[in-house]
Amino acid sequence: MERIESLPAQTRPAGAAPTDPGSVLLPGHDVPLGRYTTVRRLLPQRQRRMVGAWCFVDHFGPDDVADRPGMEVPPHPHTGLQTVTWLLDGEIVHRDSLGNVQPIRPGQLNVMTSGHGIAHSERSPAAHPPVMHGVQLWVALPDPVRAGAADFAHHAELPRWRDGELDVTLLVGELVGEASPAVVHTPLLGAQLTARGPARVTLPLRPDFEYGLLALSGAAEVDGSALTPGGLLYLGVGRDRLEVAADADSRLMLLGGEPFDEPLVMWWNFVGRSHEEVAAARADWMAGRRFGTVADDAAPPLAAPEMPTTRLKGRDRRGGLHG
Repeated sequence: MERIESLPAQTRPAGAAPTDPGSVLLPGHDVPLGRYTTVRRLLPQRQRRMVGAWCFVDHFGPDDVADRPGMEVPPHPHTGLQTVTWLLDGEIVHRDSLGNVQPIRPGQLNVMTSGHGIAHSERSPAAHPPVMHGVQLWVALPDPVRAGAADFAHHAELPRWRDGELDVTLLVGELVGEASPAVVHTPLLGAQLTARGPARVTLPLRPDFEYGLLALSGAAEVDGSALTPGGLLYLGVGRDRLEVAADADSRLMLLGGEPFDEPLVMWWNFVGRSHEEVAAARADWMAGRRFGTVADDAAPPLAAPEMPTTRLKGRDRRGGLHG
């Protein structure tokens, strides 16, 4: 999470608000997830840690898993966040300590709210499709929801529409009068944009939101920047529209939200506000308290790493430290 990346110079778009830092392309880096999966981590980065309340973005695949187990992430805990899981290819079975056992397939959405604590596992079924490709995102929870009860929701049907050569699927939030059924706790947007053919569209945006865009497959040009898989284009605040030119068969993900200004302490699978809060969550997990037992998964739970020898400090959405 703390790897320093070299970034290109920032550019200020025409018409941007004075507080807008301009667009900047943030390169991701590879991180192993479980035994068989490597993800491209796009958030957090030292220079930019959040887009709205989106505080974590992993893009995995497309991977050939025809002769491999696919995703194998054993039981592990979460606090202070929502996980948002979206597949383009493949199948994953979510199991959690609330008793849910839920497969997710392309075009469906899983949203898990950790509240004060939940445990879950994510595994490809034994008989799974040959390709795995998707994203998992975290949303930081505000008070008092982050200290509340855990929850889980599966959405098999989501709003979908066509804009010229672009198909839009709304995962989270509202766009052009459509609203997702997914429950979130801060103003957010998440949408997949799929180009049937070469597509040039203008997307309406909220000036009070900050935005980021990533390519899941294919390529696009956005705000003068070429966008291909492996990076996240941070777009700042103050925009009421965005022009996107996407190649045929490209799939993009637009993320946005009202800036989340409360500093966060993110360590391992916990999102908190202080060193003590995270240390208490780790101690509870290792002692078998608070998080419960994952349904229908007999695998040993993941052991938490040792706490760092230095005190964890909160960081704001831009990456600044807070004591």
